Amino acid sequence: MKAVQKAAVITGASHGIGAALVTAYRALGYGVAAISRTIGESSDAGVLAVRGDVAEQGVGARVVDAALARFGRIDTLINNAGTFIAKPFTDYTDEDYDAMTGVNLRGFFELSRSAVAAMLARDGGGHLVNLSTSLVDHADSQQPSALASLTKGGLNAVTKALAIEYAGRGIRVNTVALGIIRTPMHPAATYEGLAALHPLGRMGEVDDVVDAIVYLENASFVTGEILHVDGGQSAGR
Repeated sequence: MKAVQKAAVITGASHGIGAALVTAYRALGYGVAAISRTIGESSDAGVLAVRGDVAEQGVGARVVDAALARFGRIDTLINNAGTFIAKPFTDYTDEDYDAMTGVNLRGFFELSRSAVAAMLARDGGGHLVNLSTSLVDHADSQQPSALASLTKGGLNAVTKALAIEYAGRGIRVNTVALGIIRTPMHPAATYEGLAALHPLGRMGEVDDVVDAIVYLENASFVTGEILHVDGGQSAGR
């Protein structure tokens, strides 16, 4: 299927924010290559489901090649897949480090390097969107998570670097820094306490994240932006 107007690659696409982004981009008319370790086949001819672990070397190139074979182009990459482990710094293990750097950093590097190369190979530019956390800007003594700050802080920094490197080639790079979003990873019993961590007094919803990313997709004059979708967390409490 190559007769699509635009195409997006979305990681972590089998559930939660990623699955909602697949739906949103299909509604925008994009063909979507959806990658996850557990994703099943799609009945939608506009969705290419690819099983893979973004932390594994070579997976990024495989996904991008598959997307190009199906759609003939890549316009947007959303680095949604991420791992979060919160614990005191000295309690982190080598396995924790490998898990978080593997998904949060290698996953970004593998997918983005291949996707940017594909964007540069044709006229028209493109768009990279990364998902980060407001904990990078607003550390919380009640939720120590230094490895999240280390890895996601790296994404914030590289967002600006790549935005400047490729601005002249029409490729925009932006990041959405999240507060706590209501997804199945949070037990319902924790919702009240988690809501209180945000100045707006509620947790974020998946639609809040999707709306922000769709805004960035359409905001052709915005690049190098760290857009906080965090209920005011990064501003202070």
